[in-house]
Amino acid sequence: MGRKPAKTEFDPQAFLAKVGAGKTILNIKKNQYVFEQGDVADTAFYIQKGRVKLTVLSEQGKEAVVGILEPGQFFGEGCLNGHSLRIATTTAMEECVLTSITKEAMIAALRSEPKFSELFMAYLLTRNSRIEEDLIDQLFNSSERRLARLLLLLAHFGTEGVPQPIPLDISQETLAEMIGTTRSRVSYFMNKFRKLGLISYNGKIEIHNSLLSAVLHEKPEIERDDPTSNV
Repeated sequence: MGRKPAKTEFDPQAFLAKVGAGKTILNIKKNQYVFEQGDVADTAFYIQKGRVKLTVLSEQGKEAVVGILEPGQFFGEGCLNGHSLRIATTTAMEECVLTSITKEAMIAALRSEPKFSELFMAYLLTRNSRIEEDLIDQLFNSSERRLARLLLLLAHFGTEGVPQPIPLDISQETLAEMIGTTRSRVSYFMNKFRKLGLISYNGKIEIHNSLLSAVLHEKPEIERDDPTSNV
């Protein structure tokens, strides 16, 4: 009798990159909606390429940017937790390649493939920690420190590899919405950071190590002459 062929080891990345049962690969153009707040929630998404912006619209008509997601991240997973409608709007910030996974296919993969479950759980834990840190930041730090922390996060400080430049298409208005302040104050702080040598502009926003040192210092230089440091 011949040997049975060895079972191919499940590869979560390969699973997410291919069309299959309940899975579709989407090419989304810049500024195109993936879904809008209030749409039916029946699919989750995985970002293969590009960046996606999450915005929420209040009952009073005020819009806020609540996140910028990048390759390797999921979104729309609230459908797995009983959300029947989308609670945010997602917009492509550049040309994106996304994997759309139906709720049923997502649940089936999580139940049957431990490696996929590990990948998804790691994402959820990382995102939960980020939400907790964002809440603490919003409650206890000034808008200037919140901006400095956001710039460090967008540049991937503290992760493996070299910090990445931040594209200028992330506008000052978007930064203001993400930290809960005004565009004029973001402009003031960005100019201040540049004068202090903490950042530079060269087609993109370059973040210097000195910005991280300023944020971590007990009495950061960035707040010494900030008239609104407690706001």
